[in-house]
Amino acid sequence: MLNWAIFAAPLSCASILVWFALLEDTTIVAQQPLTPEQRVPAWAKDAIFYQIFPERFRNGDPSNDPTKDSLEFPGVVPDNWSVTPWTDDWYSRADWEKQSGDNFYENGVFHRRYGGDLQGVIDKLDYLADLGINTIYFNPVFYARSMHKYDGNSFHHIDPYFGPDPQGDFDLMANETADPTTWQWTKADQLFLSLLKQAHERGLRVIIDGVFNHTGRDFWAFADIVKNQSQSPYQDWYIVESFDDPNTDQNEFKYAGWWGVDTLPEFANNAAGDDLHPKPKAYVFAATRRWMDPNGDGDPSDGIDGWRLDVANEVPNKFWQDWNTLVRELNPEAFTVAEIWDDAGDYLADCGFSSSMNYHGFAYPVKGFLVDGNLPASEFAKQLTERLQAHAPEVRVAMQNLMDSHDTDRLASMIVNAGKHQPYMNAHRFDYDVGERVSPRNFKPYDVTRPTDQHRQIQRLVTLFQIAYVGAPMFYYGTEAGMDGADDPDDRMPMVWDDLTYQPRSHGPFGSVDPPQPITFDKELHAYYQSSLKLRSESEALRQGNINVIATDDEAKTIVFTRSVKNETMLIGINRGDQPASIEIPTKGLRRSMQVTPVLSSHESGEFTRERGRGLVTLPPLSGQIWRVGKPTRGKAKK
Repeated sequence: MLNWAIFAAPLSCASILVWFALLEDTTIVAQQPLTPEQRVPAWAKDAIFYQIFPERFRNGDPSNDPTKDSLEFPGVVPDNWSVTPWTDDWYSRADWEKQSGDNFYENGVFHRRYGGDLQGVIDKLDYLADLGINTIYFNPVFYARSMHKYDGNSFHHIDPYFGPDPQGDFDLMANETADPTTWQWTKADQLFLSLLKQAHERGLRVIIDGVFNHTGRDFWAFADIVKNQSQSPYQDWYIVESFDDPNTDQNEFKYAGWWGVDTLPEFANNAAGDDLHPKPKAYVFAATRRWMDPNGDGDPSDGIDGWRLDVANEVPNKFWQDWNTLVRELNPEAFTVAEIWDDAGDYLADCGFSSSMNYHGFAYPVKGFLVDGNLPASEFAKQLTERLQAHAPEVRVAMQNLMDSHDTDRLASMIVNAGKHQPYMNAHRFDYDVGERVSPRNFKPYDVTRPTDQHRQIQRLVTLFQIAYVGAPMFYYGTEAGMDGADDPDDRMPMVWDDLTYQPRSHGPFGSVDPPQPITFDKELHAYYQSSLKLRSESEALRQGNINVIATDDEAKTIVFTRSVKNETMLIGINRGDQPASIEIPTKGLRRSMQVTPVLSSHESGEFTRERGRGLVTLPPLSGQIWRVGKPTRGKAKK
C-alpha cells in the first residue's frame, strides 16, 4: 500500500494562513523578454554536458539501498524481491521477476533497483573531470518512488535513498508542513550540497531536472487531497474532476494525470489558463530558491548552476517567463534548458530559456546522414543550416547537441539497427525515436546484439561531428564506455565500470544469446572520447567559431566545413560513404603559407593536399578528420 502520509503532516489554520500569505511575495513579474545575452551565460558556450541517471550510475553506499516498501507498487512485487546485482546479465531474470510471466518487459524489469546513489557520483567525480566533461546534467534527484523519479513527491528534498540515512530523512520530513520555514535539510539534501561543492572544486557545473507540470501521488499536497477530499486546502492545486462521495461505497475521486497516467497527477493552471495555478507556482518558486541559493545569503555559488525542464511546453509560457526571470535574479549565470523535440527557436525566446535539448536541430539530421546513411549530404547541410538559424547566435553555441538520452535507444544500438528494418520514415525525424520501433518491447525485430567494430567506427564518426559542430555536446552516461541498449528500459542499464566484472550477455529479451557477448568497459573507445573532448576544450574555434559549409558530395556522402574565430580555423571532413572519397574545396582563407595540421581522426587519417591552386580533402571510408589551419611556427623546430 502506498504511504500517503509522507508530507501530509496535520496543518493548523495558522500554518495554512502563513503558507498562503507567502503567495503574495512569490510572484515575479517579467518586465521585458530576456535578451539572448541574459538568457545564455558565458560558461554555457564552452559547456560539454554529461547526463547521469542517478539510480544506474554507481552504487557508492550499499547501506542505503532501496527496500521493497519503497517501490512504486510494493503490493504487486513478490516478497522475495531484492536489489538486483549491478553486474548481472541485463536480460537474465531473478526468481522474483519470473513470477510476473514469461515476457521480460511485462513488469519485473520496471521494479528493479540497483542502488545507484549520490555517493556513487561523488566517488566518480574525478573520472568525469578526467573524461573532459565540464557540466553534469542529473535526471531527477528529488524524492520519488519510481526508478526514473519523474513522479516527484517533493521538489524540496533529495530522494532519501540517494543519501546515507533514508529512515532518518523520512522521520525528519514527516514533521514538516506546507510552510517553507519548517523545511529541514535532510542527510540526503546535505550530501547533495556536498556533491555540488566537490563538483565545483573540480570545475564541474551541475544542472538538475525540474518536473513542474505533474507530481507523484505521494506529493504532500496531493496526499492531503486524497485524505481530505474537497475539504483539503490544496484541492485546487490539481485538476480534480470529481471528489469522493462519503455516502457511497464506491470511490468517485477522479483527477487528470499526465498523458492519462494516474500515478502522475497534473497541476492545475490559473483561471485564465495562461499560467500555472498561483499556489503550486509559489511552491515551485520556493523550491527553486532553495536549490539555487541553499543558505539564502544571496551568493549562489553553493547552489546548482541551472535546470533542465521536463515537458516544458506543457506548462503555460507565462509561468516560464516569470520563473526564468526569478532564476536569473537568483543567479545571472544560471543555465535553463527546455525539453523540446521540435523547432524551439521562438519558444525559447518567448519563455526565456537558455537552450533546448537539440533533437530537432541536431539529432534528427545526424540520424539521417551519419547513422542511417540515407540523407544526402547536401540536404544534411541544408537542414543543419536552416535549423541553426532559428536561434540567436548566442543561443546556437549553447544548444545541447545530443544523440541519445533516457528517452531514446542508445547511439550504439541506433547504429546496429540502422537499415535493418523497413523504413518508417518521418519527414524530419528520420525514424529517430519514432513509434515503438526503437525497442523489442513493442517491436520484436529490434536487434539487441552488441556493436561490431564497424558500428563503433560509425559511433566515433558521429562523436567527431558532435564535438566539431555548433552547440554544446551532450553525452549520455556510459556512451564513452561502450554501452548499448534499446529504448526504455534497456537504455537504463547500470553503468559499465572498469573496476567491475560483468556477466556476459547470454540472454536476450526473448531467448538465449549464443555465443555469449562480453560486457566490459571499452578502454579504446573511452580514450577516443577523452581525446575528442580534450580537443574541443582546447579549441575556441570548435566551441564558439562561425561555421561555413564549403563542400558537399551526395554521391560520396561527404561534407567539408570550417569552424573559425579570429585567430583559429578548424577544417572538418566527414565521409559517411563505404568507399574512400576525395572532394575538392575552395582555398579561400587557406593560403599556401598556412599549415594544415591533422589533430583528430575518427578512424584512419584523412589527407589535405594542394594542387595547382586547388584544395583536396581525401577521406577513408566511414571516417572523419579535423585539421587545424594556421600560420607555420617560426624558427627551428624543437627536438
